[in-house]
Amino acid sequence: MQLDLFSDINTEQTEQDQIRSLRRELEEHNYKYYVLSEPSITDREFDEKMHLLQDLEARHPEMADPSSPTQHVGSDLGLKSGFRQLSHRYPMLSLANTYSEQEIRDWYNRITKEIPPTECEIVCELKYDGLSIALWYEDGVLTHALTRGDGTRGDDVLMNVKTIKTIPWNVGTGTFEIRGEILLPWASFERLNREREEQEEPLFANPRNAASGTLKLQDPRVVAMRGLDAYLYYYLGETLPADTHYGCLQAARKMGFQVSDAIQVCHTIDEIMQFISYWDTERRNLPVATDGIVLKVNSLRQQRQLGYTAKTPRWAIAYKFQAEKQLTLLKSISYQVGRTGVVTPVANLEPVHLSGTTVQRATLHNEDFIRQLDIAPGDMVWVEKGGEIIPKITGKEQTADHHSAAPFRFMTLCPECGTPLVRDPEQAAWRCPNEMECPPQLKGKIEHFVARKAMNIDGLGEETIDIFYHRGLIRNIADLYDLKVEDIMQLDGFQQKASQNIVSGIERSKQVPWNRVLFALGIRYVGETTAKKLAKTFTSFDTLRNASVEELKAVEDVGEQIAISIRQYCENPYNQLIVQRLQQAGVQLQVAEGELNEQKSTILEGKTIVISGVFQHHSRDEYKDMIEQHGGKNTGSVSKTTSFILAGDNMGPAKLEKAQKLGVQIMSEDEFLNMIQDEH
Repeated sequence: MQLDLFSDINTEQTEQDQIRSLRRELEEHNYKYYVLSEPSITDREFDEKMHLLQDLEARHPEMADPSSPTQHVGSDLGLKSGFRQLSHRYPMLSLANTYSEQEIRDWYNRITKEIPPTECEIVCELKYDGLSIALWYEDGVLTHALTRGDGTRGDDVLMNVKTIKTIPWNVGTGTFEIRGEILLPWASFERLNREREEQEEPLFANPRNAASGTLKLQDPRVVAMRGLDAYLYYYLGETLPADTHYGCLQAARKMGFQVSDAIQVCHTIDEIMQFISYWDTERRNLPVATDGIVLKVNSLRQQRQLGYTAKTPRWAIAYKFQAEKQLTLLKSISYQVGRTGVVTPVANLEPVHLSGTTVQRATLHNEDFIRQLDIAPGDMVWVEKGGEIIPKITGKEQTADHHSAAPFRFMTLCPECGTPLVRDPEQAAWRCPNEMECPPQLKGKIEHFVARKAMNIDGLGEETIDIFYHRGLIRNIADLYDLKVEDIMQLDGFQQKASQNIVSGIERSKQVPWNRVLFALGIRYVGETTAKKLAKTFTSFDTLRNASVEELKAVEDVGEQIAISIRQYCENPYNQLIVQRLQQAGVQLQVAEGELNEQKSTILEGKTIVISGVFQHHSRDEYKDMIEQHGGKNTGSVSKTTSFILAGDNMGPAKLEKAQKLGVQIMSEDEFLNMIQDEH
């Protein structure tokens, strides 16, 4: 029965050939999971293949190989990670895992054959769906932060880990190691994917992939903005604060580490099963992703007695939750066109109830994804909540009374303007090339242009832009600067005050600095951070337009794809006309006079500043720019390292309370402005 799960393995192969084939396949999946953070199969599919390989190897001891995936943990070490690699003080092993409650009972029975049940305590705790980290403390100070790597060596990502507010830099005393899980909370994950969707960048499939990709970034400032979190679950060292696992975790909590409250010391198998049953449901209310329960023998002495296999401890096991899924009808596939022309297929489903919500739609990503699943309208499909939040289709079901639907064919014409679609041979996405006339692209570009982090034009939301577009007032971003109050007042529902506010907001946008204008233009692949870096090198649109691909690639984080996209934008006659009209309207298409030297002073050098509240003289983003121009660093949370808080009206009560507790200085808006002005 187990072999039926793997149709890609030729049943005519010898078992020795199957072993070789599975080893190659599992190593490839390990690489995709740990190094690329882009797994192509589910955890359960991987585990089933691994278990099959273990069974085959047990039947063929003559094929024993220490390099087999069954004998070592997957590695997240990349060939060019950019991080220093260090050896782990203690091997960082993986856990044996199971999806079966009966196998949990079997494990418990094996444990209690060596340890009397009356003396056996099992600690049950949540299994967080992130990536493992080993934190080294010397005399209480955080000195290294190693990823799992290959179990013996890991990447030291210390500077990135230091951006995580729940990981203390200094705990006062002690030389030890503490391990835990780095993860991205649901709220941060959803925000990050919304931002990537706006830029039409590939979305992260789940928080684990997003956390893994974030922790391997080279810029700690970008890592800090992502909002990573951490839970610690394993204390190691020559001198431990307790002789039990649970006792060590409680000591770690008192030292300032974030240790989960969802921990229970169980004394019987029934208590263990009750814990598993409770959290199988309750985990859906947690702010972070979990995928199971970890069981550990509590006594450290008993752990040493039980020992290890080649890659797992015998005294611990992980139980993985079953993904909740339902079978439903794929009624139709519709298509959405984004602002850069990417056409995304969407599944329209017979409504189905999953994890407390009703699911009627699910993204199908692209043509390749649909063909891989071999689905088409009329099929009965399995729907899961990806990471308990995002609905996804995982396959189809053939039943006796249901014949396969007609083969799927991706549409060839844009659903909005009828233009023939084109496909980049290096990408899976189809695009509408009609960027000058396709309505969703035109409206999407305008929505991006007026956004807060771009031109910040109030009063122009999605619905208002749609009305203006369909009434012929605007067709592109340059048309905004031709709008007059009387034009807007002709529309139903727009009074003089609202109309005047929109026009005034458009007028104010002429003062937005060049780096934000560059971001607002909506050049494909040029996000907010990249635009800021480009604007420092190319101080006007003219210098950007005349830059070669090689000159563009010389800018930090600008690769071949981004450089080519910029060249294509600048060489397009339509875009040239739009930029010319923006320039004539007075939009800042170059660094303003006096801004050429971004570093205005060093008065804030070495200082970390938190901004909180509502301000009178400047916006929060403007104050962030000022802090950077005077050598300071912006951060979002108050800690011992915070130099001062720039506080406006209605400062956040939590920040205020923490600042008072830590003795952090609170500086008013006027005090801050006087300080940086005095430097001149």
